[in-house]
Amino acid sequence: METSAFRRAYSEAEAALEEVLRADGIDVALRVAEELWAVARLVDATPTLRRNLADPSREGSDRAALAQGLLTGKVHGNSLHIVLAVVAQRWPAAGDLGLALERLGVEAVMAHAQHEGRLGQVEDELFRFDRIVGATPDLQAALADRRADAQAKGALVERLLSVRTAPQTVRLAKQAVAGVRGRRFDLTVASFLEQAAARQDQVSATVTTAVPLSATQLDRLEAALSSQYGRQIHTNVIIDEGVVGGIRVEIGDEIIDGTVGHRLVEARRQMTS
Repeated sequence: METSAFRRAYSEAEAALEEVLRADGIDVALRVAEELWAVARLVDATPTLRRNLADPSREGSDRAALAQGLLTGKVHGNSLHIVLAVVAQRWPAAGDLGLALERLGVEAVMAHAQHEGRLGQVEDELFRFDRIVGATPDLQAALADRRADAQAKGALVERLLSVRTAPQTVRLAKQAVAGVRGRRFDLTVASFLEQAAARQDQVSATVTTAVPLSATQLDRLEAALSSQYGRQIHTNVIIDEGVVGGIRVEIGDEIIDGTVGHRLVEARRQMTS
């Protein structure tokens, strides 16, 4: 869970990303993302470097100078500008440095998708791919295998995602497989989806139902939830015959369970209590 200290530091670093995108244009976003992720992997794989770049006993300018000496000529100037802004912040934990770099890369890809009018598509495709992986044990194991070559796993993701998938979705899915600090694929995708929703000023809701909802039913549900929460709601629908009937809605840590299965469990609990 993010702390207020992390949010403050991240907000400062994010301002550097937005500055780059305004100054250099959205066309640099995908390259910037790849370079930020490369630096995140370097930091993640080098404990001594990670500690030095996040050392709270050193001035932010000293940490930035260390990063500049290491990365000058290895990444483009606009990417370096963002990295220096990240390193200059005081992070609650050393591991937050890599996570912030990854997250900024995700923001850059999503900004590119939003510019092309396909961020909602990317969000939906990421969610569906996560469900496919979760429902396929062999695939889940292959993508989670830390001994497997990262490039091979990335190539597998590219083969699995069809040509109709947005290129930004492919990039994000490959990064979710690579991850930072060994985070699980599903948790990484969940964090990416939260970023997509926040960028669109939305709240994501996962809706589980026994049968597909019609467009009218989905519109009514989203309208009711938006009214209740005071923000636009984006729904991701899961079909699960096990719920028998009704729907289950998850928004963050809150669960609204109106399924028949849940009501039967509650009835049995009350009868035996």
